[in-house]
Amino acid sequence: MRLVVSNLSVTLSGRKVLRRVSLSISPGEVVGLLGPNGAGKSTLMRAIVSQIRSSGSITFGDESLAALGDRDRARLVAYLPQARVIGWQLSVRNVVALGRLPWRGFAKGPGDHDRAVCEEAMRLMDVAYLADRPATELSGGEQARVLAARAVAQETPLLLADEPASGLDPAHQISMMQALRRLSAQGRSVLVSLHDLTLAARWCDRLVLLKDGSIADEGPPEAVLTSGNLQDVFNVSAHIAQDENGLILAPTGLVEQRGTHSGQ
Repeated sequence: MRLVVSNLSVTLSGRKVLRRVSLSISPGEVVGLLGPNGAGKSTLMRAIVSQIRSSGSITFGDESLAALGDRDRARLVAYLPQARVIGWQLSVRNVVALGRLPWRGFAKGPGDHDRAVCEEAMRLMDVAYLADRPATELSGGEQARVLAARAVAQETPLLLADEPASGLDPAHQISMMQALRRLSAQGRSVLVSLHDLTLAARWCDRLVLLKDGSIADEGPPEAVLTSGNLQDVFNVSAHIAQDENGLILAPTGLVEQRGTHSGQ
């Protein structure tokens, strides 16, 4: 099934946050969502999962996501928000098992398939060794990986991950992106927002670049992550290089913008 977002607009507190955004994601794709703070990345993801009101259309396969009930929608799309704090007094295993609720409900206990899916999700996110630990006792990065495992355990064909690499050490940033690639290789569609440009360049099939609530550019990483786009959208200059694994991008300075003043 294919995600198709058409002419999506969102207004929050009287401010237009998204303006007629259109994009699509096919099965097996990892699409990176880039843009500065306030560009609308999180708003776009929240609109896709119907957490906020929007105009336009959002379909996944033949289904309108907005027209579905919460449980049916949760069987199609899993959403990993930026918030990474776990407040539930549960073991890691039981937190991850919450991802199975759209399939089994609260009244029914986990079956063999549920347990197998959760074990695999914990292995994928490198938290299996923490399975019996209270989730509230973990570090921020560990909690982030536990919540990612819960989203994976939801076993949906579409996964939205909002800055999943934020706060992780370099090794786990890479392993997080490797995990998303493995999920796409299984036929899942993945939309992931990122601030690390090199991670985006190396692990995403396509990039969607947002600026002020609209799409500024879209395409393969080498076509989107240009010096011109980095200056226009992020207000930075960058060193751009390439090795056998893809692009390497390191922001090196700020670019003076017309109409800006020092101290702002």
